[in-house]
Amino acid sequence: MTTNIRPLHDRVIVRRIEEAEQARGGIIIPDSAKEKPQEGEVIAAGEGKYTKDGTRQALDVKVGDRVLFGKYTSSEIRIDGEELLIMREDEILGIITRAGAAAGSADGKKRGK
Repeated sequence: MTTNIRPLHDRVIVRRIEEAEQARGGIIIPDSAKEKPQEGEVIAAGEGKYTKDGTRQALDVKVGDRVLFGKYTSSEIRIDGEELLIMREDEILGIITRAGAAAGSADGKKRGK
């Protein structure tokens, strides 16, 4: 059974992006000692909050964006056995874009060579 959830106002629902397990020097760190990642993917977004004049201010993030957020800025929720985060848009520190898209210049030429 799939549950659909729509956050209200300026809230977003984020799924943490788990990093690949890394063993440093042959030592495996147990899950309980690992820090939870501060990076995630927006899976649902509200319609925005209302301004003083009654219009709705649209969100800067959208579904599918990869975002960076603070350690203690969200509330953990569990939906259909999956652990998700719900937070306000202003708790998101930034949107992560892939380096390949920004690497080329506007005229298509590489600089520095």
